Amino acid sequence: MTLIAVPEILREKLGRDGAEALVGILNDNILAVAEERFENRITITEEKFERHLSDEIGKLRVEMHDEIGKVRAEIIKWMFIFWIGQFASITAVLFLFFKR
Repeated sequence: MTLIAVPEILREKLGRDGAEALVGILNDNILAVAEERFENRITITEEKFERHLSDEIGKLRVEMHDEIGKVRAEIIKWMFIFWIGQFASITAVLFLFFKR
């Protein structure tokens, strides 16, 4: 808890109970203001974080989409190479088989 020093003049005018009541009001107000500022900062930080996270997820999705497209193209290319190789080997075996 914060220690608030009440000047002597105020203490004389307000009395001991009045000075303590003034300190209590100030503490409550300071706490309420600090709490409100803290909540505002948390809200702003949360919004910035969510925006940043959303942007990064969007970038990651684009990168993944591009990478998946490249991998699919590579797979299709190698499938055709494999099929051509299979066709050539079967044709060669059949050619040798029927040549005899």
